Parts: sequence; C-alpha cells; structure tokens
Amino acid sequence: QVQLVESGGGLVQAGGSLGLSCVASVRTFSKYAMAWFRRAPGKEREFVAAIGRSGVAAYADSVKDRFTISRDNAKSTVYLQMNSLKPDDTAVYYCAADFIGGGTTDRRSYDHWGQGTQVTVSS
Repeated sequence: QVQLVESGGGLVQAGGSLGLSCVASVRTFSKYAMAWFRRAPGKEREFVAAIGRSGVAAYADSVKDRFTISRDNAKSTVYLQMNSLKPDDTAVYYCAADFIGGGTTDRRSYDHWGQGTQVTVSS
C-alpha cells in the first residue's frame, strides 16, 4: 500500500513563497513518476507539475517560471517550491504517484494520491 503524505501548506501573502513536501512510503521510490495537482474552490483538480523517474520536469503554463518540482530518491520525497505566489494559486495541493510512469500531465495516469495540503494566498 502506497501512502503519500504532504506537508508545508499554509497562508502566505501574494508575492511570497512556500515549499511543499510529499513523503512516499515505498521502497522503490525511484520507479515512480511524481506529480503535484491542485483543486481550487469550485474547480476541478488540475495539473501543476510532474517529474519523471529520470528527473525530467513538466509544468502547467500557469506556474511555469514560478514553481519548481524536484525529488530526492534517497528520502522518497518530492518537493514543490512555489515562488511569486498569486491569489489564484489558492487551492488544496495533492501529491500523486505513478508506478513506472513517465511524468504525464494526465491525472488519470496516477494511481496513488495524498490527502492534500491547503495553500492560501492572500492579496
């Protein structure tokens, strides 16, 4: 059973930064593509960023050049560094894992999900 636990959410002013972490309870973390998705109030869950097993990253246009996804296989952890935050970034952020995946942007590819962490950006 794969468990993903996110942390690092909170309240920040527009223009500020936050860092999210997601720890996976797996022995073979390096075999998983990892991603972050988010769901804003009244909206569907949307792709934010993904990182493949080789470390290649992909980003949604709305966060490109502001957010950075990274991974530490030794710690079974994926990170999301969020800079220049905007009120539109307010959402619950979810970590997701795809075994032997390629780091796709499609949420249907991800088999495992965390419970989410709230990020609120005030104007």
